[in-house]
Amino acid sequence: MSLEEKLARVVARRDELAHLMAAGRAGRDFARLAKEYADLGPVVLAIAELGKARSEADGLKVLMDDAGVDAEMRKLAESEYFAFKDKIPEMEKRVRLLLIPKDEADEKSAILEVRAGTGGEEAALFAAVLFRMYQRYAEQRGWKFQPMEMSDTGLGGLKEGIAEIAGAGVFARLKFESGVHRVQRVPVTEAGGRIHTSAATVAVLPEAEEVDLKIEDKDLRVDTYRSQGAGGQHVNVTDSAVRVTHLPTGVAVACQEEKSQHKNKAKAMKLLRSRLYEHEREKREAERAAARKSQVGSGDRSERIRTYNYPQGRVTDHRVNLTLHKLDRVLDGELDEFVEALIADDQAARLADIA
Repeated sequence: MSLEEKLARVVARRDELAHLMAAGRAGRDFARLAKEYADLGPVVLAIAELGKARSEADGLKVLMDDAGVDAEMRKLAESEYFAFKDKIPEMEKRVRLLLIPKDEADEKSAILEVRAGTGGEEAALFAAVLFRMYQRYAEQRGWKFQPMEMSDTGLGGLKEGIAEIAGAGVFARLKFESGVHRVQRVPVTEAGGRIHTSAATVAVLPEAEEVDLKIEDKDLRVDTYRSQGAGGQHVNVTDSAVRVTHLPTGVAVACQEEKSQHKNKAKAMKLLRSRLYEHEREKREAERAAARKSQVGSGDRSERIRTYNYPQGRVTDHRVNLTLHKLDRVLDGELDEFVEALIADDQAARLADIA
């Protein structure tokens, strides 16, 4: 299907939606159809502006080719014509960007999971650094960062850290952080000054609401047990920790951060819902993007995505070949250059699908 045919279908669909709602035929689907109508508004406006620009350019071209037009008028028409010719490609690009299917999860809050990978205690120390990096980034953007589950090593490292990051558009900006993050540095315990390589994995899941998917009680197994680690006498006498298993998929989550069993269960359910939602979202995305050569942002954590090199003070994102020589500032939460580059790269890949 050509771009012109796609544009015509978008305009026709918005006209159809307007007719359905005006005629009172939307019924119980009114809210959904109204949202679709509103979402198509900017696209239809951009299409109209593009059509107007093309029409004016065509009119100017006719004027330029008219032998009866005096030289001064022809020169003016020529100037305006080339101004339109320069502007139209950018307008076409904007229309194509607006045609990219929206990720329904982009506006959602997110669940961040950071886990130590290969490298022992050094990997755990790096995982703690990454967890703090995302916390600082959240603070800079005015998002709420709430730890949900923490498992530390007792030596400053982090075996696993899970947090809820709440705010507008959190998932859209953090979804490309999922993957293996590699660190190269000289451990404090390394007497010979040799550089060690270790890794941590990051997963970013869109936070699912109850309306996003229905979880049946019969599909859940809830186990309680005594919390481990710090917590004082309370954890020794109360089975406050909760593990929830979704039987159809085998997905299990646990939470022991709170002293209240009820609060731990609520946090565990929030995490479970987000993991199941992400699984379904990724499955739909994979089906929709089956023809794409590159699956940027699919959540695939099978290979490294970024390297943090301490001796050289640099950070390299291997997906977009971007290297920044400001390691300290990146680890202090200055992630926007990577985020913007990854979003642009994803848009370019999606644009290729609809060109």
